[in-house]
Amino acid sequence: MDVRSIEGKLDAGESRVGIVVARFNSFITERLAEGAVDCIVRHGGAPERITLVRVPGSWEIPIVVQKMAGSGAYDGIIALGAVIRGATPHFDYVAAEVSKGVASVGLQTGVPISFGVLTTDSIEQAVERAGTKAGNKGWDAALGLLEMIDLLSQIG
Repeated sequence: MDVRSIEGKLDAGESRVGIVVARFNSFITERLAEGAVDCIVRHGGAPERITLVRVPGSWEIPIVVQKMAGSGAYDGIIALGAVIRGATPHFDYVAAEVSKGVASVGLQTGVPISFGVLTTDSIEQAVERAGTKAGNKGWDAALGLLEMIDLLSQIG
């Protein structure tokens, strides 16, 4: 049985990538952005084909992702932020809405969007995911995006 298999390649090539990064918790989010940019460049992407947009916080990420996805200027977009649980239910609202908003944009536009918004119970967990013992989730989000850009281009 001959089955056609399609799998994305990890090659940024000529891809135009947008990165939306929240400034809130910047001691975490800037490390995520650095990881994402490093991943794209190490996989053949040109720095001048990467656009980094900073927004006030994670709540503002979906509207900017939507604007960028609708512009036709980007082959894919990475959403980066850090929502850290506190003593109030604010965490639950922000974490739920940013994830739903970003997912909705990808489904509505067909532009691949990679979700690199950390939702952690503590600052320590966020630090671990921003380049220490749990790796850099910005890098991981960029890697997933590169694969999806190529995969969707193959599907047509």
